[in-house]
Amino acid sequence: MEQVNWRKSVRSSSNGENCVELAKLPRGVATRDSKDPDGARHTFTVAAMADLFEEIRSGRYDLG
Repeated sequence: MEQVNWRKSVRSSSNGENCVELAKLPRGVATRDSKDPDGARHTFTVAAMADLFEEIRSGRYDLG
């Protein structure tokens, strides 16, 4: 993957646990686990990422 600027939420804890980092790509968004920056990366279109965020906000993936 080309050089990208990975970003972590400002709401992430300072110890780096359970964080997902995002990077803007020319044709979408990439994600990776901050604990394993050389590990798997997943790419999404901007529309797919926006749909995922809306589903998360709606509570669809709440575990409680």
